Amino acid sequence: MKRTTLLATAAVLASLATPALADKLILKFGHVGKPGSLFETSANEFARCANEALGDKAEVQNFGSSQLGKDKEMLQKLKLGQITFSLPSSVMSSVADEFGVFEMPYIIKDRDHMRRVQEALMDKVLQPAVAAKGYEIIGLFENGFRHITNNTRPINKPEDLAGVKLRTPKGAWRVKMFKLYGANPTPMAFSEVFTALKTGVIDGQENPYAQIWSAKFQEVQKYLSITGHVYTPAYVLVSKKNFAKLPEDVQAALRQCGKSGQDFVYKEAARLETELLENLKKGGITVNKADNEAFIEASKPIYDEFASSVKGGKELIDTVQSLAK
Repeated sequence: MKRTTLLATAAVLASLATPALADKLILKFGHVGKPGSLFETSANEFARCANEALGDKAEVQNFGSSQLGKDKEMLQKLKLGQITFSLPSSVMSSVADEFGVFEMPYIIKDRDHMRRVQEALMDKVLQPAVAAKGYEIIGLFENGFRHITNNTRPINKPEDLAGVKLRTPKGAWRVKMFKLYGANPTPMAFSEVFTALKTGVIDGQENPYAQIWSAKFQEVQKYLSITGHVYTPAYVLVSKKNFAKLPEDVQAALRQCGKSGQDFVYKEAARLETELLENLKKGGITVNKADNEAFIEASKPIYDEFASSVKGGKELIDTVQSLAK
């Protein structure tokens, strides 16, 4: 009799618990970053902030290492409502032309410059551009300043890239830039790069230190050339339509975490720049500082093409450059 009573009580408790569990919103955050990457750290901080604020209402769950798809696949999954957030970077220039301004070599000087650009362009240019494609940016994070690794030779000047098979993200402007420098750019998903480097399908790639280190590219690359040729922001991106379906208090908490997360990300990124460069050197990769002025001089045609081919391109370039000091 006691056993029957206990079973019945357990069943009642279970029936009471199930709706509560079912009511909790699970919000999936997908990104391509490997363990130890800035992307992972950034997404984890966003989840910590959000889950602390949301309590039992909702839970942000992170999925890195392209578990939920490559960048372009996750853009589609946002619209389908299969995930709530993604953290795209370079791929945004293929979503809206305006984001190509961040693909211009050496246009962003430092993070304070990026903050001023954000203030000037986010509400007037970037949000309307993504809204037209069905998205919204709720936080501006970072991928970082990009540098070149390869197995052919140290890269000091653009001509050193001649014939180098170099992986780039799937964005038209990065491909154009490296073609201009004389390389043989090969667009490829980040998740495929390590194997392609190891097997010699490509000679090199370009990424911030945090991506190079966390993906272990130093294990399959001989040379690291400090070029800092592009600074890539990262965007906490949501589907405008699907995000609007969330309860207003949940939306507000998530927006606040997206906004407040930037200071954490920038501080962590600056720390990693110093720490990871030392780690890469200790790991045995040969490091050289490239001639940035030579790259800047070689980059003028890409600015001219962006200014002439993208609607409002010249004004975007002028605005960003005017905020450099």
